[in-house]
Amino acid sequence: MRDTGGRGQGPGRGGAGSQGGPGASRRTPGGPGRQGRQAGSARSEGAGRPDDPPKEPRKRPDPLDLPFGPFVRDDGRDDGDDRGARRPQDPADGPRGRSREDERDGPRGRPAPDERDGPRGRSREDDRDGPRGRSRQGGDGPRWRSRQDGDDAAKERARQRSVRPRPEAERPRDRIPPARDTRSRARQDDGPLRRTREEVPRDVRRPRDEGPGDGRLRRTRDDEHTRAQPAGRRGGEGPPRRPPAPPRPPKPSPVLRLGNPRRRINIGLIGMTFILSIFGGRLIQMQGLDSKVYEARAVGQRTQTEDIPAKRGSITDVNGHALAVTVEAREIAIDPSKIKDTVRAKITAVLAAQLGRPQEEIAAKLAKTDTQYQLLARDADPIVASRLLKAEVPALTTKKTYRRVYPGGDLAGSLIGFVGDEQSGLGGMEQARDTLLKGRDGQQRVETGRDGQRIPMTSSQRTVPVDGRDVRLTIDRDIQWAAQQAVAKQVSDSEASSGTVIVMDVRNAQIIAMANAPELDLNNWRKAPPALYVNRAASDVFEPGSTNKVITAAATLEAGVVSPDTVFQVKDNIRCADRVLHDAHPHKPEPMTYRQAVAESSNVATIMAARKVGSERLYQMLKSFGFGAQPGGGVPNAEAGLLPNYKNWSGSQSCTIAYGQGVSVTALQMASVYQTIANGGVKVEPQIIAGTTDESGRFVPSAPGKQTRVVSDKTAKEIITMLETAVSAEGTGELAAIPGYRVAGKTGTANRYDAQLGRYDGYTASFAGFAPADAPRLVVLSVLQNPKKDHFGGQVAAPVFKDVMTFAIKSKKIPPTGSAAPTVRARAGQ
Repeated sequence: MRDTGGRGQGPGRGGAGSQGGPGASRRTPGGPGRQGRQAGSARSEGAGRPDDPPKEPRKRPDPLDLPFGPFVRDDGRDDGDDRGARRPQDPADGPRGRSREDERDGPRGRPAPDERDGPRGRSREDDRDGPRGRSRQGGDGPRWRSRQDGDDAAKERARQRSVRPRPEAERPRDRIPPARDTRSRARQDDGPLRRTREEVPRDVRRPRDEGPGDGRLRRTRDDEHTRAQPAGRRGGEGPPRRPPAPPRPPKPSPVLRLGNPRRRINIGLIGMTFILSIFGGRLIQMQGLDSKVYEARAVGQRTQTEDIPAKRGSITDVNGHALAVTVEAREIAIDPSKIKDTVRAKITAVLAAQLGRPQEEIAAKLAKTDTQYQLLARDADPIVASRLLKAEVPALTTKKTYRRVYPGGDLAGSLIGFVGDEQSGLGGMEQARDTLLKGRDGQQRVETGRDGQRIPMTSSQRTVPVDGRDVRLTIDRDIQWAAQQAVAKQVSDSEASSGTVIVMDVRNAQIIAMANAPELDLNNWRKAPPALYVNRAASDVFEPGSTNKVITAAATLEAGVVSPDTVFQVKDNIRCADRVLHDAHPHKPEPMTYRQAVAESSNVATIMAARKVGSERLYQMLKSFGFGAQPGGGVPNAEAGLLPNYKNWSGSQSCTIAYGQGVSVTALQMASVYQTIANGGVKVEPQIIAGTTDESGRFVPSAPGKQTRVVSDKTAKEIITMLETAVSAEGTGELAAIPGYRVAGKTGTANRYDAQLGRYDGYTASFAGFAPADAPRLVVLSVLQNPKKDHFGGQVAAPVFKDVMTFAIKSKKIPPTGSAAPTVRARAGQ
C-alpha cells in the first residue's frame, strides 16, 4: 500500500508523522502525515524496524526485458536501475490503488502543492539522500528493497550523491524521447521526471475496478500478497518479508497471429496425405482393378478396322449368260482443305473430265474447304482412278470396292432388281436373294498412328471375305428379249398404260420369260420413276375377264353337269339378281353348244353353265387353281390376288365371277391356270430359280416345284379342244394362230378397276394359250392395261401372243406335231 503521509505500520517508523497505524493511510494536507513524510529520511534514527540483514544481490535484469528504458533524471543523470519503471502494483501507491496523479492532486483530486515546498514536496533526489538512500519506491525500507539493491546499488547511489546537480537551465531535456514528452500531462517544467498514464503503454496499465467510478485501480497480485501478510510484518516486527517479484514484461501490441507452425505443418501433411491417398487409390483402380478395361480402350483408339468387301454373286439366265455381274471398282475421295485456291479450277476440270461429272458438281464439293472428306465417285473404273493418281491430284485417295454391272440393261430389269450404294439389293431378285448373293465381308484390323499410317511390327488380324454365290434363273435371255420387244411394241401401238408377257414351260412350270413394258433400265435405275421398280407381272392385280372362263368350264365338266356339246338357248342378256348382264356383242337368241360358247366367249352361256354347278363348287375350283393364294417358286413380290368367299358373294357376283369379273388375279396366277390345263390337269408350282452355286462354285439345281392335280386328264383334254376352237376361224382368238402349229388359247376382255380413281375405268385385254395344242410345251400370257386403240383381247393381246410364241418355239426348237385338229361340233345343229 502507498500512503500520502507517514505510514502507520509500527512504532519507530518515523517521527511524529509515523503515528496512526493502518488508520493513517490517508492524511489531510498539513496534517501529521506530512510531518511523517518529512521525517522519512530519518527512519533509521527512530525506533523502527532493525536494519535488514544483507542479502545476496540479485542480478539486474537486462534492460531489454523491462517494459521501458532507463529514466533520465532532471539533472541529466541516468537512474541506472529499473526503479524508475512502474511496477504493475507500486507499493508507493495509496490505499485502494490510488495513482501517483491522485497523490499529487491531494485528497479527492485537489491540486497538491509543489513537492519541493514543504515536507511533501520532496523530490526523488531528496528521497534518495535519506539515511538509507532509499528512493520513493524504496521508501518503505527493506520491505520494498529488491534483491537487486545490493552493494552495487549502494555504490551507484553514493556516486550519484557525489555528483552535483546541474542547474535547471542546464539539464539536458533532449534525452527524453519527444513522443513521450508530448504525451506527458503530469510533468512540470521544473519538477522531477514523472510518467503519466499517457506515457505508459496501454498493455501495461493496471485495469480499473469494476465498482463505481472512484478512480481507484484494481489490486494486483502484489497487493493481494501484501495484504495477506501478518500484521506484525506490516509494523516492522518479525523477519523481513519477501520482496515483490520483478515487474512483468509488457504485453505486446495486438498483432495477427499465424498460429503454431507445427500445427500448420501437421495439417498440411494430413491434407497432402489425404490427397495422395485419393491419387493412390485411383492409381490402384486404374492399373490394378480396371487395367484390362483401359488396355482395351487404348487398343481400340489405335486400332483401325477396315472392311474387306466380298464380291457379290452373279445372276445368270438358264444358259449361264450374265444378267447381273460384279466387277472391281474404285471409290475416289478428296480432301478439299488441302487444295490451294490457285489450282482449284484446274483440278475441277480434270476431275470432271475423267469422272464424267458436271464441273458444277465437282466445284461445289471442292469448295467445302471446312471438310476433309468429299466422295467424288463410288464405283469409278480402276483405269480412271489410275489416271487421276498419275495426274498427281493433291489430297486424292482411292479405295478398292466393287460395282454391279447389268449387261442386258433393261433386260428383265424389274425381275432382276438392282443394288444400292451399300451393295445391298433394293428390288427384284437382288433383294429377294440378297443374303445368298452378298456373301460375307471380311475385316482387317491394324494399329495405326495419328496420321493413319500403320505402326510397324504391330499385330494385325485379317478375316478373309466370303464371296457371294451365283444365282441361275429359269429365264432364257433370248426369249426374254423377244417378249419385251413384242409387248413394248403393242403397248406403244395400242397406247396402253402397260403390258406384261409371261412365257412358262408346261412340264415344270419354269418361267422362261417375264417381261414388262415399260421396263426398268438397271444401269440407270436412279433416274427411273419408282413405278418401274415393281415387277408388274407378279404384283399387279387385275380382273381376268374371259380368260377365267376355262375355270368355270373345268368346274362344270369336272362335275359332269355339262359337256362340250351341251346346247344352251342363249340370249344376249341375262338377269342376275338386281342387274342385267350382256354379251360382248348383241345377237338374237340362238342355240349354242358349250364349246361354241367358250369359243365365242359368251357371257350369258357361261352364266347358265355356272348356275348348274353352283357357287360353292365354282369357288372351290377357283381356289384349286391358285386364286387367292400367293404363288411359290421364289418369284419376288408375287401377290395373291383377291378371291372373296362364296358365302359373301352378292347376287350379281355369283354370275360375274363365272366370266372373270369380281375376282382379281396376277398375270403369274393366270399363266399358272393355263399351265395346269396344258399339263393334263396337274398344277406345278411356278419356278423362277433354276439353281445356285455352292461354296466350291459347283452348280446345285433347285428342287422341282410342287405338283397338284386340279382336274382330271379327261377334263383337261376336253378344255384343250374347246380352247383350240377359240383360236380357229370360229373363235375370238384367230389372230393368235401360228401357221403349222396347233394353238389353244382364250381371249379376255374385262372392265379395269382404277385404284387411283376408285372406280372402273378402261379395259384389260388379255390372251392366254399354249402350243402345240396336242403336245403342249410352252404357255404364253399377254396382258395390256387400258389400251386406247381397241380394247378386245382378241385384237390387242392375241397378236402379242403370236409373236412371242413363234419366237419361243423356234428358240426352243419345238417342231410342230404335224397332226390336224380333230373334227368337233362347233355349233348347234352341226
